[in-house]
Amino acid sequence: MDQPGVVKRRLAVLVGCNYPNTKNELHGCVNDILAMKETLLTRFGFKQDDMEVLTDEPESKLKPTGANIKAALRRMVDKAQTGSENVLFFHYSGHGTRIPSVKPSRPFKQDEAIVPCDFNLITDVDFRELVNQLPKGTSFTMISDSCHSGGLIDKEKEQIGPFSGVRSPAMEETTTITSRALPYKEVLDHLSSLTGISTSDIGTHLLELFGGDAGIKFRLPAMDLMDLLENMKARERHVDSGILLSGCQADETSADVVSGGGKAYGAFSNAIQTVLKENGGGLKNKELVIMAREVLERLGFQQHPCLYCSDQNADATFLSQP
Repeated sequence: MDQPGVVKRRLAVLVGCNYPNTKNELHGCVNDILAMKETLLTRFGFKQDDMEVLTDEPESKLKPTGANIKAALRRMVDKAQTGSENVLFFHYSGHGTRIPSVKPSRPFKQDEAIVPCDFNLITDVDFRELVNQLPKGTSFTMISDSCHSGGLIDKEKEQIGPFSGVRSPAMEETTTITSRALPYKEVLDHLSSLTGISTSDIGTHLLELFGGDAGIKFRLPAMDLMDLLENMKARERHVDSGILLSGCQADETSADVVSGGGKAYGAFSNAIQTVLKENGGGLKNKELVIMAREVLERLGFQQHPCLYCSDQNADATFLSQP
């Protein structure tokens, strides 16, 4: 809860990618962020002028390209006032993917990324760089309702992670489920079709298409990237401010749902809204994730939301609810 007399600036970037009229089309992503926008306004004290909304609807003036999303996040960080408490929030609903790790310490592992509408991937390292730029006293909460979203802030501590348990009940037959995952090969094939370059190195395609707007992971050689990560870690002067609520584990998919009544939504985003409606007071971050897991299990979804943040932020109130 906010302390009396403490003024918190609340800033948000909300991104929904439905990829309309493509083979990768989803249906509930824009609905997710519009529902969250209303919740931020009515419950959490955010102001309309302090939110940026990016969607790929035909009438949208600001499309959720990789460059536009990163620019919006930078604007939000730049608005955070040094010396005061700021609450920053990023909600992403769309496809996620996993790419071969370029980190020398993880030669056979995969790294997580979100897939903007132009396929200019934003990776876990990009989000780590953003978090490390936050002024002291600022928190950055991220909800990613996408596949493979666990671990999207590089090096963030896992608080609620992999789950093993009984199989949930089956979904109703009238419900249509689409995975919010793009396999690496599909991402690579799409980028290759745009560049015309015959290589399996995804970084080559991203640099050819997007140049300096490509993710930092693709712009730096592997050893330089590791040096950068170590330097960023050395510069940390306060408790890690990143808080990631992921729609699923890193090796799982998140569901895009169209109900029998025609309502489209992300299963995790909808679970968050359900928990918030059922609990009027402030909820700790870990409480919100655990309750969202329970909602999804009750409804028969095969995904397990996770929480990545410091011990302190696991017990902090979600979005410092006033």
